[in-house]
Amino acid sequence: MSRTLIIYSTVDGQTKSICQQIKQICEADNKPVTLVSLAEAQSVNLSYYDKVMIGASIRYGKHRPELFQYVNRHRAVLNNKKNAFFTVNVVARKPEKNTPETNPYMQKFIQLSLWQPQQLGVFAGKIDYPKYRMFDKLMIRFIMWMTKGPTDTSGTFEFTDWDKVGEFAKAFSER
Repeated sequence: MSRTLIIYSTVDGQTKSICQQIKQICEADNKPVTLVSLAEAQSVNLSYYDKVMIGASIRYGKHRPELFQYVNRHRAVLNNKKNAFFTVNVVARKPEKNTPETNPYMQKFIQLSLWQPQQLGVFAGKIDYPKYRMFDKLMIRFIMWMTKGPTDTSGTFEFTDWDKVGEFAKAFSER
């Protein structure tokens, strides 16, 4: 029986929510799945797992530096497993930027990472203005204004295509 590890790097929790959905889909096939944060993954023995998926969010145009440190340090082990990577960002709300080939953050990850994942995914994230601190609220609102996104700071706007998440999870589970 194959064992799957899902690692998430999130700022506001949407990447974790996506990973929880992927975990449920993979477990539906009676396959054990372990879900951990990137910080917790530092102490996880990757050799125990047959499959590894990593999901990471974008904040202010970048993945966290710890993500690159982790995948670069563990790339040899990751390359010997069935593996996948997905990025979560609000830019992916636009149809012309929601694939691995067209999403600028996925392209940047591929350029900067020593690890080249076997399966790639891009999911639109969520804007939750009421949860943000004042600085983040103002910055994200400004970015949304520039990119013609929602600017009502009293609202929450979820762009995640959960069917697309499900298809990605199924494809990974069947690998």
